[in-house]
Amino acid sequence: MPHTHHAAVESFWASAVLILAALIYVRGWIRIRRLERDSVGDWRAASFLLGLFLIWLAIASPIAALDHQLLTVHMVQHLLLMTLAPPFIWLGAPGKPLAHALPHRFVAFLAPISRCATMKRLGKILANPALCWLAATGTLIGWHIPTLFALGLRSEMWHGIEQASFLISGILFWWPVIRPWPTGSNGPEWSIILYLFLATLPCDILSGFLVFCDRVVYPVYLSSPRPLGFSVLDDQQCAGALMWTCITVVYLTAGAIVAARLLSPQSLPQYGPVKSEPRLNPVPQTTRQSLEIV
Repeated sequence: MPHTHHAAVESFWASAVLILAALIYVRGWIRIRRLERDSVGDWRAASFLLGLFLIWLAIASPIAALDHQLLTVHMVQHLLLMTLAPPFIWLGAPGKPLAHALPHRFVAFLAPISRCATMKRLGKILANPALCWLAATGTLIGWHIPTLFALGLRSEMWHGIEQASFLISGILFWWPVIRPWPTGSNGPEWSIILYLFLATLPCDILSGFLVFCDRVVYPVYLSSPRPLGFSVLDDQQCAGALMWTCITVVYLTAGAIVAARLLSPQSLPQYGPVKSEPRLNPVPQTTRQSLEIV
């Protein structure tokens, strides 16, 4: 009961935060549409809201409550937070709508901070593909070490840290792929195909180990109830197969899109940062742009 009650409280606050983020984004998006019409397309707004919905599925939905009983559900959470939600969030071009939705005084306060040389250097560092790859790989491997995995299940605080780290590392990982802001540190676009390929390797090794291992890797699930009748070993193999399939399909799709853009850059929509256009805006244009582009 204590775990159930605590999980319900966490789900309530997580849902509230995600709903607030959605409302702020929609407010800014509506303002932009009134001033610039097609600057941030409908598909971008739908993408951002879908990303928030996937985060909600991972951390606040009724399905998320089963992660202490089934490794497969736990794996679904990881995939939603690291692999599926972040690209949709980035494709939603969140910088521009959020800058238009926030109060002018708050935007004006943040503008000098975002324009300073330190923040620009930080943006270049965070967008470095090597750092993004290491952050995602380290998070994935680290939290699947049995000791840390068990810690995340037994401690609500560490469970929250685990989920946050998967989401943050996923956002970092997809930054060089989507390129929501021109940071100047991104390499040639063809290198992203290699970047995605290398990212599949640790995932394939981990998922293959879970699928073909003939022993239970995470003994913490031995004492958990089995809601679907799966044995612990069957659950482990299902989780590994799910990770293997999902990662392969998502990264292959992203690589195919990048390759298609390289071969025919004019035939596909621009997935990078939203282009700035002259606009009539009561807030100074330089202030808004400073928050939209790091």
